[in-house]
Amino acid sequence: MSKVKIARKSISLDMTAMCDMAFLLLTFFILTAKFKADDPVVVDTPASISDVKLPDKDIMTIAIDKQNRVYFGIDGQFDREKMLEYVAGKYKVGFTQEEIKQFSLLSSFGLPIGNLRQLLGTKDKAKFPQMGIPCDSAQNELTDWVAYARYANPKLRITIKGDVNASYETVGKVISTLQDQNINKFNLITNMKAKPKVL
Repeated sequence: MSKVKIARKSISLDMTAMCDMAFLLLTFFILTAKFKADDPVVVDTPASISDVKLPDKDIMTIAIDKQNRVYFGIDGQFDREKMLEYVAGKYKVGFTQEEIKQFSLLSSFGLPIGNLRQLLGTKDKAKFPQMGIPCDSAQNELTDWVAYARYANPKLRITIKGDVNASYETVGKVISTLQDQNINKFNLITNMKAKPKVL
């Protein structure tokens, strides 16, 4: 008895729906992407093997560059505006609505409060020389920024991003400033390094 051969037919797939789905996903990712704001300073962080990831929001960052200058920033424009209002009230500095708006767009800054209006008045803020926020015992403005940032957003998680060449003394001043406010839990931002192999 001979076998019956079934004729093979070519399969055709309609890829129109797949192309539509690809473009919808691409559009979604482009529209929901968050762009990282430019920092006023580049910090080369040390390496570690810790794999704890920071959350995407409610972050306070205290950065220390290799010249031991301290920079401060929080995320959220509304929180930055509230924080500036608290600081302006304490130091009796009157900021205009335009200056408050400009401040809310800064990712971080590193200036004494007396020089902040000069930074907010310049067009090219990236080229403005920033000398760092004072955090020594004689004049510790970092204490006020930390306290009023926590008033503006009590859910802030505190991070310290120190340069690999920053002095231990400056990092110690920042940590003691936090401890003076009973803040003993904070994260150190580092570069990821491969874990050593266990023999």
